[in-house]
Amino acid sequence: MTASGDKSFTSNGILNAMTVDVEEHFQVSAFEGSVSRDDWHRHPSRVTDNTSRLLDMLDDASVKATFFVLGWIAEKHPSIVGDIARRGHEIASHGYDHRLVYSQSPGEFREGTRRSQCLLQDQCGQPVVGYRAASFSIGASNLWAFDVLADLGFEYDSSVFPVVHDRYGMPNAPRRIHAVKTSSGATIVEVPPSTLRFAKVNIPVAGGGYLRFFPLSVTRRAIRRLNTHDKSPAVVYIHPWEIDPGQPRLEGPWRSRFRHYTGLKRTRRRLIDLMGTFRFGTVREIIEQTLPNPSDVQPGLDVSGNRSSRPPA
Repeated sequence: MTASGDKSFTSNGILNAMTVDVEEHFQVSAFEGSVSRDDWHRHPSRVTDNTSRLLDMLDDASVKATFFVLGWIAEKHPSIVGDIARRGHEIASHGYDHRLVYSQSPGEFREGTRRSQCLLQDQCGQPVVGYRAASFSIGASNLWAFDVLADLGFEYDSSVFPVVHDRYGMPNAPRRIHAVKTSSGATIVEVPPSTLRFAKVNIPVAGGGYLRFFPLSVTRRAIRRLNTHDKSPAVVYIHPWEIDPGQPRLEGPWRSRFRHYTGLKRTRRRLIDLMGTFRFGTVREIIEQTLPNPSDVQPGLDVSGNRSSRPPA
């Protein structure tokens, strides 16, 4: 137990989700305009070592997590998926090559998502039923993506970020775990990244750059409030490159460089602190905790009558 206190008291006994988006430092959307996919092979790979270090951190904290893995990574570095699965973590899909969903046609999205899912399932030997889009890029303009996911057998998604952002976000979407009803009549559980409601605005907390930018005390208070006031699990997300302050610096717009490189030196110790303070598990575990009876799933997004929910002909 850490100096931060009793985990059961701190989190009100609630299990939170620890999630990892497995991608290379040069594959992030922030550098998409500077680093061509055709040149990915020219950049030094750091994902294997970074993921291994992150797995060791999780082992030390006795935490199991959900790893959303790019199909491209699974194809180039198949040992990563096997290592994650052997250590008892959940494998989920992050798509194939980190393309923003709203930049693809429904056919392109289906093919890339199916390709990634098949690669991951072959390598881990278990069904892959969870999905998270690159840069949370499912929103009001491409709700048809839920039909594709349901058709491919995905049971949950963690792509709809209920915030205002220049690259992603659907600010009016529900903040808690909820059901999405698709135009085909299927249902998918949506697990949004964590936000707090403040002055009628959703504030993103507990993941990625928000974990690095905000003071650690703010992140702790945010998770504690979600657990004790909202009686809701927090969904924390991290990338392997975020515990790698020595990664090569890439050229790009100042905003992209600021978002990507700020706070890398403090990510590791902040993550260790959170895992010592709160209870964490996989996405599937928090869904079971929140919705012990699948029929109890709370309705949320209903995209069945939304034209943007139906793939164009």
